[in-house]
Amino acid sequence: MSPKTSEGRVKGGEKGRVMTPARISVLLLAVIALIFIFENTRATKIRLLIPEVTMPLWMALLGTAVIGALCGWYFMRRRR
Repeated sequence: MSPKTSEGRVKGGEKGRVMTPARISVLLLAVIALIFIFENTRATKIRLLIPEVTMPLWMALLGTAVIGALCGWYFMRRRR
């Protein structure tokens, strides 16, 4: 019997696994990023082109992380 047709394998193979090492790594990095974001709570001045605003640093970091995640999701979706 070839390895592809062995009876001990789960239907769907590796694609059926919910928690892969890559998913665990991404989840761990996301948790570490959130801890970093919410530990930085002081107010800071942020300037984007012309306007200057004062806002909590965690809000700026969280916004940047969300924008980065959306860009990553968009480009990975286009790759498929």
